[in-house]
Amino acid sequence: MKLVNVLRAALLAATALASVSVSFGAQEATHAAAQPKVAKPDPAKGDTIFNATPPNSQSCASCHNADGNSAIAANPKLAEQHPEYILKQLEDFKSGKRKSAIMKPLASALSEEDMRNIAWFVGSKTVKPGFAKEKDLVSLGERIYRGGIADRQVPACAGCHSPNGAGIPAQYPRLGGQHADYTSAQLVAFRDGVRLNNPVMNSVAAKLNDREVKALADYIAGLR
Repeated sequence: MKLVNVLRAALLAATALASVSVSFGAQEATHAAAQPKVAKPDPAKGDTIFNATPPNSQSCASCHNADGNSAIAANPKLAEQHPEYILKQLEDFKSGKRKSAIMKPLASALSEEDMRNIAWFVGSKTVKPGFAKEKDLVSLGERIYRGGIADRQVPACAGCHSPNGAGIPAQYPRLGGQHADYTSAQLVAFRDGVRLNNPVMNSVAAKLNDREVKALADYIAGLR
């Protein structure tokens, strides 16, 4: 009799466990089905949006060039930038997390799919190399980029953006070859609390003076 009771208890426990497993599996399947599917990026569609001129507006290409290699020093080169990074910046412009009177209305007109397609299109283009121009500052820029500033706890830029400025996908953007004017403006914006969508860069840039910012920006322009 005891053996029968033990077997009966074991059977009931197994049945209960199976019921829980089935229920849990069903919940997981329902949760997975509820998750929106992200469409695979379509660079061809991104090309169309990037180079098309919307009504009463400008195309992305008018500021960043058709292949993402901006010829205007104040506008960033986007070619060969990590697509995930470009996508995040567009999302931040749209939400207002990154302030820009120019980019806010443009990004707001884009859907998530549009932004993803643009990011993968322009990120697939080859960046044109830049050149350092300030000979007197290049050595200072190189020292900071590669070694940081120890007495002010400024880390080496190369640690996150790689020695050649290629960055580390997808969190750390490509810097190599970027216009010095643009890089300098972003470092100042981080330092002065104008750009607030990257707390790490706010804390790093806060420790740099104008000469160091200029030196870094010029050195980065020549990285390849």
